Amino acid sequence: MSHTKVTEDTPPQAELDAFRELQQLAYQAAGDVAATLEPGVTEREAARRVREHLEGHGVQDWFHTPFAWFGDRTAFRGFTVPLQFFPTSRALEEGMPFILDCAPVRDGYVADIGYSGYLGENPLHDRLMDDLRAHRRLIVERVRAGDTLQDVYRAVDALIREQGYDNRHRVYPGRVIAHQVGRVHSRLPRAVVAGFGIRSLQTLVGDLVVERMHHRSPLWADGDISAHPATPGMWAVEPHIGFRDIGVKFEEILVVTEDDAYWLDDDLPHVRRWDARALPSPSSSTTTEVTR
Repeated sequence: MSHTKVTEDTPPQAELDAFRELQQLAYQAAGDVAATLEPGVTEREAARRVREHLEGHGVQDWFHTPFAWFGDRTAFRGFTVPLQFFPTSRALEEGMPFILDCAPVRDGYVADIGYSGYLGENPLHDRLMDDLRAHRRLIVERVRAGDTLQDVYRAVDALIREQGYDNRHRVYPGRVIAHQVGRVHSRLPRAVVAGFGIRSLQTLVGDLVVERMHHRSPLWADGDISAHPATPGMWAVEPHIGFRDIGVKFEEILVVTEDDAYWLDDDLPHVRRWDARALPSPSSSTTTEVTR
């Protein structure tokens, strides 16, 4: 669908187009690198390939540098400290799932994406990806209806349980399913500390201070600080579901206005996949139970 209406809190169309272009580039980089993966490639090598691809296409900075997770690490099994999110020497094997995640910055515009795939064949991964589609629809419908972010988070949790899976975005720092994004404005030098760009972190900290003054948060989780409707603007949303040693997710920008919500772009790999498989349109009550 096409959306052109914006509010004073939503970027003008030209800026939305620039965010969309960068999001497309980030997904293209992940897809191109995914096509090169083979047994023996490590997480560090995959993340390096994504970074080099994006820097070769004009990316100058990062919200966070690329992550790569293989095997049970796609479901964050055993993750207890933030350092475990960083790429490791884990080598890819036939049939193994993977997630590539990156958040590039170009000309001040930000994208934050997650690309799920696997090497060879993995029917269970296909099932999880099919069921992830219902979450994309549920999120936009509930935000559009004006529900609080806390309530939308809980609705996603309920759908995950109905499907027989478990919530893996709760393992992220702060249990976040999303965070606000906007143009990066900073006079700090372009530098990366602990995997995060300091200019982007400065912008996020500023947003945290401003939003807390209004009893809101730019971080979307299940706590009481998220007991408010989505603030108009853009949100990088990443529902992440897991089953046994497989985790799948997508991450993309949701645009929120004073009276509407919509995904910035429907021409993305996971959406094209669902369309190509001719899946029936999901509703929040649709479930596909898996045997544990």
